Amino acid sequence: PQSFSFMLVRSSARAAQAALSRSSATLRLSRSLSTAPSFPSPNSIEGRGYAHGAIDVHTHCYLPRYMEVLRNRHPNVPYVVPDPRDAAADERYVILPGEDDDPTSAIGRPIGEEYFSVEEKLRYMDRHGIAISVMSLANPWLDFLPKHDAVAMSTLLNDDLQEINEASKGRIYGFATLATQDPAAACLEIERLASTNPSIKGVILGTSGAGKGLDDPELEPVYESLAKHNFPVFLHPHYGLGNEHYNNTGHSLFLALGFPFETTMAISRLILSGAFDRHPNLKFLLAHAGGTLPFLAGRLDSCVQGDHEMCDKLEKNPSDYMKSNFYYDSVIYTTPALKSVCDLVGSDKLMYGTDNPFFPPKEGARSDAEWPSTA
Repeated sequence: PQSFSFMLVRSSARAAQAALSRSSATLRLSRSLSTAPSFPSPNSIEGRGYAHGAIDVHTHCYLPRYMEVLRNRHPNVPYVVPDPRDAAADERYVILPGEDDDPTSAIGRPIGEEYFSVEEKLRYMDRHGIAISVMSLANPWLDFLPKHDAVAMSTLLNDDLQEINEASKGRIYGFATLATQDPAAACLEIERLASTNPSIKGVILGTSGAGKGLDDPELEPVYESLAKHNFPVFLHPHYGLGNEHYNNTGHSLFLALGFPFETTMAISRLILSGAFDRHPNLKFLLAHAGGTLPFLAGRLDSCVQGDHEMCDKLEKNPSDYMKSNFYYDSVIYTTPALKSVCDLVGSDKLMYGTDNPFFPPKEGARSDAEWPSTA
């Protein structure tokens, strides 16, 4: 089979350069491809001069047809509405559980064309030295739609990603969206994408799966199909964990703590379910550097080894799966945090990500300012 590498050769962000010099390693993800062609080298992007650009694996969008769904849902979360304070301002989006009930977050966050414009995505990439982006639909994906509607929308959105790949001249690829409410339909979509859509390099999933979490046995055929086609799962949180503690703090604690705690719990349960013994070729890319998993890996190993119900159920220690079956993005913002991931799993399992278009600079998303979140 062919193989390719997501390679970070240079980043314009000073913090990323410092982290790279300390680790003395190139950040990459290598995996085999049985059906889809490899990424082009940044050198082959004719006339654009991105031979030393980064490849961004955590970058989002709300595709135009998805935006129309959100605009027609108010007052049911998730939704997008005009700014009630200024009709000329950007729209506001309210997507998080309970966000509309808290006075410090009920107004939502601004959402402008940087969330759905290919031109704005490319402009951002140019500004920050990013050669190629692997773009994914932002949360909450299709979780809130009825099963039939989610299946139909999944196909349309994934075909939109193929059109964006062509329009961007190969600079934007995609992680596909699946209607996991219907695992059988999700499997059919994986088969379709593997044979007809070379711009798709994996899938994005939330933690709800078919409604009962990632360790739900109903998802076994989905994991089998993903492993068969060498499609990695980009796992991203949405629902939060410990949400009762975040009131009156705006969006800050929900995003800073609820998101990584959610990832940590979902992946810990998936590992302990034995999924990676049953599907040893299944690969995950974890958003936000894996939540708190790298920090708690030793404690998880110790507690599983000391529990008579769990100690003999897995072929390896939980941390061994974290090294063999997982990749981690760099969206954690500090060098010590990045170093902890590298120390646990090796720098070859760490991949560059920006979380664009979230967390824009104070000057505004469409200003010429550098995005601190990208650095």
